[in-house]
Amino acid sequence: MSMYRIIGADGRQYGPATADQIRQWLAEGRATAQTMAQADGGPWQSLGTFPEFVAASGSAPPLATAPPVVGGANLKSRIAAGLLGIFIGGLGIHRFYLGYTGIGVAQILVTFVTCGLGSLWGFIEGICILASAAITTDAEGRPLRD
Repeated sequence: MSMYRIIGADGRQYGPATADQIRQWLAEGRATAQTMAQADGGPWQSLGTFPEFVAASGSAPPLATAPPVVGGANLKSRIAAGLLGIFIGGLGIHRFYLGYTGIGVAQILVTFVTCGLGSLWGFIEGICILASAAITTDAEGRPLRD
């Protein structure tokens, strides 16, 4: 059974949700055919492009899908966050960049208390961000752009 995540009109990410829950949200008007969604960690696309939601959204799927634009210029760069993590991750700069200030402060403290050894935490996170294996959204739930 596929699980879905959607980006609401408020720019926040909701889910995971089942296909039945998404259909209910479409029926209630909480989501539309243009609402950006992700199935099982796949690419973000509008709900109207998913065959299982075409009837519920009341629209035919488009012939081609454009890259998702969620929040426009407010999207944070995955590459920038990853490189910040690799090069100065011990200072938690990549976490501050993504809006996770609490974890950023924790990384500074861990690096200080361990006399620099804790900087491995940020280095590993930077690699995981670049590989899209961890931290795929900013603090407000918006997906990172490439």
